[in-house]
Amino acid sequence: MFIELETELAALEAKDLRRRLQTVEEVLPGGRVRVGGRVLLNLSSNDYLGLSQDPRLIEAAHAAARRWGAGSGASRLVVGHLALHEEVEARVAALKGTEAAVIFSTGYMANLGVIAALTGPGDVVLCDRLNHASLYDGIRLSGAGLERFPHRDLNRLESLLKESGSARRRLIVTDSVFSVDGDLAPLEELAALKDRYGVWLMVDEAHATGVLGGRGAGLAEALGLTDAVEVHMGTFSKALGSLGGYVAGDRRLIDYLHNRARSFIYSTALPPPVLGAVAAALDIVAGEPEPRRYLLEEARLFREELAAAGLDTLGSETQIVPVLAGENAAALEFAARLREQGLMAVALRPPTVPPGKARVRFSLSAAHAAPDLAEARRTIIATAREMGLTV
Repeated sequence: MFIELETELAALEAKDLRRRLQTVEEVLPGGRVRVGGRVLLNLSSNDYLGLSQDPRLIEAAHAAARRWGAGSGASRLVVGHLALHEEVEARVAALKGTEAAVIFSTGYMANLGVIAALTGPGDVVLCDRLNHASLYDGIRLSGAGLERFPHRDLNRLESLLKESGSARRRLIVTDSVFSVDGDLAPLEELAALKDRYGVWLMVDEAHATGVLGGRGAGLAEALGLTDAVEVHMGTFSKALGSLGGYVAGDRRLIDYLHNRARSFIYSTALPPPVLGAVAAALDIVAGEPEPRRYLLEEARLFREELAAAGLDTLGSETQIVPVLAGENAAALEFAARLREQGLMAVALRPPTVPPGKARVRFSLSAAHAAPDLAEARRTIIATAREMGLTV
């Protein structure tokens, strides 16, 4: 067995596809980390608002641990449902503008649970080709039919809706911010198609929660489409700086998930320190819009300067800014050269992206100072030009 695994690992190595863990030795202020004894500007984190290091979240986690302990002790439907869970879920619903919400242990588990609970054999899930892997895994677990449409291709989606009219139940699922390209879902058009064909719409706001919208509730809020979406999903592990996932919507939906979402029913509840941090983050996000305004403005400058220099940023519209390298080896070399110059940026390769579309993805944070981001842009552009990555 282990010889076979070693052979498969060698095959990945030969294709520049083998992954290895790298140890972060210290997390430092200003969006920096210490790796291999060197301090690097971290352009690979999902900590979009820098809240994971915010003293208010840390103190809230300590306070929750002192009050409730280090663990929840059971799954929610046994004796793990603390008043603290209920409080945080109420805050999520208030942020999202929905009747109710339910917390899952991770965003991945939220997507597995909700899709498998709402759909099954005889149903059809219509899925953007670039949706997150957890959405696809939820569909596979459900047993529902999968219909993938090319990225943001509304014409193909409408054709699939016409062809799937005999299905018992149909669900459109989409990321709001796509994690590898940094572009946005055409949410207004998706909502219109959803209404026209009488189907449900689920939006994964993982990379939009805390960043987009007047109160940081995500793309649906930013576009005034909260009521047009049946299933709002998101995470606490990115801009909110902690851990966990949520689903928000109609109270009947949430009650149904309590009874049918296996990843909720059979998972130990999130521990109190995490809930304390999440509660603090929700308050900060709703009450302090300036960090996300700063982040989005810096992201605009970042995208525009890289694109003006001839780099292919793959249509990014957000704080996620990829630069196309093409082949796996080129992406790895690009990331390695940047690291030598003090930038921590990770190469994305298949199966995360299509073959021939390997890239280095830059994730910006409100923790990054503007001069640091300006210097990073100069370094990225100069390095890309040296490697012949401009278009």
